[in-house]
Amino acid sequence: MDIGAGITTGTAELREATRMERIGVHSHITGLGLDDRLEPRPNSQGMVGQLRARKAAGVILRMLSPSSFSSASTTVSTAPGLSGRAILLAGPPSTGKTAIARGMAATLGPDVPFTTITASEVYSLSMSKTEALTQALRRSIGVRIREEEEVVEGEVVEIVVERGITGSGKSGRVILKTTDMETVYEMGGKMIDEMTKEKVLAGDIISIIKSSGRITKLGEILTRRTTTHTVSLHEIDIINSRTQGFLALFAGDTGEVAAPLRAQIDVKVGEWREEGKAELVTGVLFIDEVHMLDMECFSFLNRALEGELAPLVVMASNRGIARIRGTEMRGPHGLPPDLLDRVLIVATSKYAPEEVRQIIKIRCQEEDVEVGADAEELLVQIAGEAGMRYALGLIAVSQVVARRRMKNTGGGSEVVEVEDLRRAYGCFMDPGRSVQWLKEQQGSLLVEEIGSDIIQGQNADKMDVV
Repeated sequence: MDIGAGITTGTAELREATRMERIGVHSHITGLGLDDRLEPRPNSQGMVGQLRARKAAGVILRMLSPSSFSSASTTVSTAPGLSGRAILLAGPPSTGKTAIARGMAATLGPDVPFTTITASEVYSLSMSKTEALTQALRRSIGVRIREEEEVVEGEVVEIVVERGITGSGKSGRVILKTTDMETVYEMGGKMIDEMTKEKVLAGDIISIIKSSGRITKLGEILTRRTTTHTVSLHEIDIINSRTQGFLALFAGDTGEVAAPLRAQIDVKVGEWREEGKAELVTGVLFIDEVHMLDMECFSFLNRALEGELAPLVVMASNRGIARIRGTEMRGPHGLPPDLLDRVLIVATSKYAPEEVRQIIKIRCQEEDVEVGADAEELLVQIAGEAGMRYALGLIAVSQVVARRRMKNTGGGSEVVEVEDLRRAYGCFMDPGRSVQWLKEQQGSLLVEEIGSDIIQGQNADKMDVV
């Protein structure tokens, strides 16, 4: 059986999928905050500080997708984007590594695939590690397909709907005219429903897609239509490997895809490219906490980066000299030397106090929380001592405390004040106070590990401790 002959993309169904948005940790980021010369602005598009790292990310994106930075005032090379490159974002925790990756995704736009995974996601009982990485890589390569649709377009002269004797079925006809001719088209129940849905009347100019029967009201008569859709290689894999087609993408458990099918799809995509029907779109695969991968995964990535269908791989790590998982060796950032040779390393550094202040203001605005000036100053101080992630986590909690205060007192405002922030600070411990608390509780907890020794707590004799 020729698998390649029946390969489909399912673009008609995928176009109807929508995305739900919510307020998340990085939902305020809309780009890298660069100007046309790739110079970073101090505070732009939700990005603050990390000027060198953001500029480096912009240079990489220009190499990958020149059109992402094109504008009326700049002339950008139209050479195709390069693939098979690897970038490592290295720096301490809370220095914006994931934020830079999100900014890269926003800069590239919706038509360029951007896949985000955490390294620990590849460890699963349902599929092998290399299969999980293969799917992530293929989700990051898009295929921009040009399709010519047979379209009937013209001005509606008359619509006639006839119902059966029993009233259950209906049929009809529509008369369309153009500048050259006038034609009668028979309509079934589905097309009549489409006409009713679009509220088509005589005198309207409409477009009917023959393959799907979809009807659209137009402002002028068109002579031809070429549509362009972008789908990922992984979506094509799943659509052609599952009996339920594109619906398998929404089921979640896509399972493993057979290697022969992938080979057939790659051949078919190559034919489309030669015929001018499609082009590859090099996307980005972002692997967070990359030091959690093991030697088998690193070897696979090393080989995958040499392939023709390889995206830009952006990795992030907050490790220094660490053990390479799966071996007894140690390496910079927890990566083996042969993979490190391939990557360009972008360093991030701790935020300055004023940059922290700007980030706190942005997050307060994003979460719709009004914070007083003194409370804002206290948040900056907490971020410097307990960590920025902890400080940002207190914003929403402090708002709840402020609302409770206002309800109890029967007045006031929802503006978060120092008192509200102190109460929230007292309810939730930061990592430093948590360590101090553990020291104070030493011997009273069930199991405690110090070095390679395991100290059993007071009640450990009631159960087995391994």
